[in-house]
Amino acid sequence: MAPCTEMAGRALLVAVLCCGNLVAALPDVIRIGGLFHPADDRQEVAFRYAVERINDDRTILPRSRLSAQIEKISPQDSFHASKRVCHLLRSGVAAIFGPQSGQTASHVQSICDTMEIPHLETRWDYRLRRESCLVNLYPHPTALSKAYVDLVRAWGWRSFTIIYESNEGLVRLQELLKAHGPSEFPITVRQLGEGADYRPLLKQIKNSAESHIVLDCNTERIYDVLKQAQQIGMMSDYHSYLITSLDLHSVDLEEFKYGGTNITALRLVDPEKPELQKVVRNWVYGELRYGRKLDLPPPRDNLTFIKTETALMYDAVHLFAKALHDLDSSQRIDIKPLSCDAVDTWPHGYSLINYMKIVEMQGLTGVIKFDNQGFRSNFVLDIVELSKDGLKKIGTWNSTEGVNFTRTYGEAYTQIVESLQNKTFVVTTILSSPYCMRKDSSEKLSGNAQFEGYGLDLVHEISKILGFNYTFKLVPDGRYGSLNRETKEWDGMMKELLDQKADIAIADLTITYDREQAVDFTMPFMNLGISILYRKPIKQPPNLFSFLSPLSLDVWIYMATAYLGVSVLLFILARFTPYEWQNPHPCNPNPGHLENQFTLLNCMWFAIGSLMQQGCDFLPKAVSTRMVAGMWWFFTLIMISSYTANLAAFLTVERMDSPIESAEDLAKQTKIKYGALKGGSTAAFFRDSNFSTYQRMWSFMESARPSVFTSSNMEGVERVVKGKGNYAFLMESTSIEYVIERNCELTQVGGLLDSKGYGIAMPPNSPYRTAISGAVLKLQEEGKLHILKTRWWKEKRGGGACRDDTSKSSSAANELGLANVGGVFVVLMGGMGVACVIAVCEFVWKSRKVAMEERLDSFPEQNRVVVQQHQCNGSLLKTSGQ
Repeated sequence: MAPCTEMAGRALLVAVLCCGNLVAALPDVIRIGGLFHPADDRQEVAFRYAVERINDDRTILPRSRLSAQIEKISPQDSFHASKRVCHLLRSGVAAIFGPQSGQTASHVQSICDTMEIPHLETRWDYRLRRESCLVNLYPHPTALSKAYVDLVRAWGWRSFTIIYESNEGLVRLQELLKAHGPSEFPITVRQLGEGADYRPLLKQIKNSAESHIVLDCNTERIYDVLKQAQQIGMMSDYHSYLITSLDLHSVDLEEFKYGGTNITALRLVDPEKPELQKVVRNWVYGELRYGRKLDLPPPRDNLTFIKTETALMYDAVHLFAKALHDLDSSQRIDIKPLSCDAVDTWPHGYSLINYMKIVEMQGLTGVIKFDNQGFRSNFVLDIVELSKDGLKKIGTWNSTEGVNFTRTYGEAYTQIVESLQNKTFVVTTILSSPYCMRKDSSEKLSGNAQFEGYGLDLVHEISKILGFNYTFKLVPDGRYGSLNRETKEWDGMMKELLDQKADIAIADLTITYDREQAVDFTMPFMNLGISILYRKPIKQPPNLFSFLSPLSLDVWIYMATAYLGVSVLLFILARFTPYEWQNPHPCNPNPGHLENQFTLLNCMWFAIGSLMQQGCDFLPKAVSTRMVAGMWWFFTLIMISSYTANLAAFLTVERMDSPIESAEDLAKQTKIKYGALKGGSTAAFFRDSNFSTYQRMWSFMESARPSVFTSSNMEGVERVVKGKGNYAFLMESTSIEYVIERNCELTQVGGLLDSKGYGIAMPPNSPYRTAISGAVLKLQEEGKLHILKTRWWKEKRGGGACRDDTSKSSSAANELGLANVGGVFVVLMGGMGVACVIAVCEFVWKSRKVAMEERLDSFPEQNRVVVQQHQCNGSLLKTSGQ
């Protein structure tokens, strides 16, 4: 409905202007009243020179001249203000401009509403009414507050502190307070005191570690607040200030340009606009012509100095003149004196007000345009930021598109890199191999020279790219940084950053959610995960009967059963089929009996011969027995081939039995203790995990006595070495890789339990994160990160000590000793021994049988046979009957 109403109003205006039968007539002199306080000298000058500029411009009100009627009033004297307004009305003014004080302005507006005289204001006022005679050129409070909301959201501020001077400040920021819901990070609201000492309040804010400040106070107090903030250390590189005043360009910020603090504000007036510079120059020269001096605060050589309300006063006079000019084209206007004691009103007052609200013009404060409610809610603000060269425009804001940063990424990055030149960073770290270690030297070293490691080399490479200096400092408590859930306070390197005692933290510092919420991290310079450090399993001595290992016990039993089954089946079928019964004497066509060679023992001999791939001196002749033999041969072919292939691996590969192979194995047992670094990210991973296995492991670690947690990674490594297989240490895979390169007794068990990265940490709101992340990315693309890791993991400080052991073990794996194949010799000797025993038994049995048949003494007969059998004169043996 709003656009339609506005379009209808404009159409009505055009229709009225097209009516040629109306006669326009304005008096030669049009009086306008201006109410100013003693401190409003510059607004008074703007008012007078705006009138002068319009009188010189013959395109506006060509047949009339404006006359400025100026009255001086006290900001607190409402009664005097009312009397001066009535005096102006009696003189026949067509409009009242000002004053700036809210206390007096309300009385002036009340009189103007009663007399239907246009009242133009240029001050911030939240008590605007649509039906009044007031026309306020100051941006509407709701729209202005929305600009602050959009800017805070564009920056991604999750928490901040609002410092306000008066209750009007809370009204000015009400949209910002509403937009920050209760579910988000809390915001703090603090009020400036009445006195001039703001340090106690600022110290409280500093102790809260809040670095985002929204400052809403009178323009004259901005310098004092920033100066005292600088004195207590709240103007560092990591602090950001959003100044709600539209007149920050009028504040002397020379002392804060080189501090690195992000100071940002919005402005309605662009001091660098040529039109504005020309107007202000005319004011200065005009005042000099009249023997007056325009008082400009520092910098005094800057003729572009002008406050927002001053520029709005200049635009307000032009808006009135243009609206009166348009109204004069449509109707006859009479301007007459009015008395506050009478009931008369000016009949053209509301018409002139309506014309002013539909007029659109270009002024010193940009496009002047009112919405359908009569408020100035559609305007453009410049976003300015303090740099070494003063306030610079970095973007714009408007009610339709919101924030639009005009500064490119390249320009912002260049500005950050330039600010880094020759800047000295304090780098906090912790002694942790190979990231930071003390140098082995007989001389006393100090400063950066006493340390070496991957972290120092990485910072050095980054400094060569960005051009900053650095000083390393060990963290006092020797901790990485963990959050106390009860006190909500951090320790270790995280505390150093939050207290701004350090600018950078580098170590094997894991990027976690909690840490990311507290400080800023660069992109990871190393990716890793949690794994298990454990003692290498002891080599098991070869089993005497390791030749049985290729097949399980079940398979050996099934093979023996198959062997017996095939032998019995072959015996039965050979007895059943007629084709296996043969004539023992082929020369006798009518034998008295037939012979079958497949006795039970022969069947077993045939099966074992086939299994051993040796065969025998008789073969099946019937189809059925040949089928049995063929299937048995196929079975033995597959089994012997599989056995042979698997036997090579079992005999040549050393058996390394480890009691654990993964985290699940650890969780299932209680004999092997396991722990992690106390207060580290690994312990936090198990503590916060929702996975049942990891929850069970965390419960075990917490309840274990003595404690399984360690104060450092090296202590954990020592416990693994001394634990003799009864302790495992959970730590980052990169640290495990470093340890096992130097300690050949240890190894990594299982894969990675998670995926994360190490990053360089900085205080929150650090402006250098993007630049340092870019440097890390460049080092990664150039392969220098890999070179650094190879240097400190595999080359320096004993790296590569276990390579020879690995090569020796791999070459020795192909050699077979007696221990590997000793069981085969045992079986051979055992078989030979059994054969000898059976031969003796056969001999004794046969000798006794012959002696019994021939009724001889068995002992002499055995001696005779033994002597004859061992004579080397042939293979013939004489029987006793010969």
